[in-house]
Amino acid sequence: MKVLIIGATSAIAESTARIYAARGDRFFLVARNTLKLEALALDLQVRGASWVGSMVMDACDTDRHQDMLSAAIDGLDGLDLVLIAHGTLPDQDVVQKDYPATLQVLEDNFLSVVSMLTGIANVCEQQGHGTIAVISSVAGDRGRQSNYVYGTAKGGLSVFLQGLRNRLAHAGVNVLTIKPGFVSTPMTAHLNGSGPLWAEPDDIAAGIVKAVEKNRNVVYLPAFWQLIMTVICAVPESIFKRLKL
Repeated sequence: MKVLIIGATSAIAESTARIYAARGDRFFLVARNTLKLEALALDLQVRGASWVGSMVMDACDTDRHQDMLSAAIDGLDGLDLVLIAHGTLPDQDVVQKDYPATLQVLEDNFLSVVSMLTGIANVCEQQGHGTIAVISSVAGDRGRQSNYVYGTAKGGLSVFLQGLRNRLAHAGVNVLTIKPGFVSTPMTAHLNGSGPLWAEPDDIAAGIVKAVEKNRNVVYLPAFWQLIMTVICAVPESIFKRLKL
């Protein structure tokens, strides 16, 4: 396949890319850290990738999105799979007191993704095939005091993807919304999380690949998060607002 990965050096994206590299797929990688990007490109080539191109870019630099997409299409000669995996996890206590910080969270996790998806969707619609897979989060299913700014960004993203899926289904393009729960990555290292609710990036990557193959619409990873979020979303607001979640 011809695979474009944005946020390629994130832990989940790297694990996913390694699975596809072993199959001999072609890649165009986008990330903001030059050294990490170069290391990942070499690693994928060693693992079997047939070709790897790359571009250093900050995902929030929307002025460069079209150039990035053009470079990816030229290098890959089309798109079969796009995985958008960039994002940031803010400190809720900080952002709830500072609007510029809140705006940055929305830029990182929602608006920058919408910018990229606008161009990517048009390309996939025109070519009449492909899968667009985007990492959202279970945090977007219901606003909770512990992370409602991040949850707002991810909730908005999930709704955007829902509408995009409805639009592109008629063109033969599948849009996959990926909703991980707690994952042990550098982004969540400050949480010092462990236990049965936490997953490793390799586990999430395997779930992403399976969901792409099955043309899924939405996937919770690990799967038990779908049940957890169903229960959380079912709690009446009169009760929920009194909980500390």
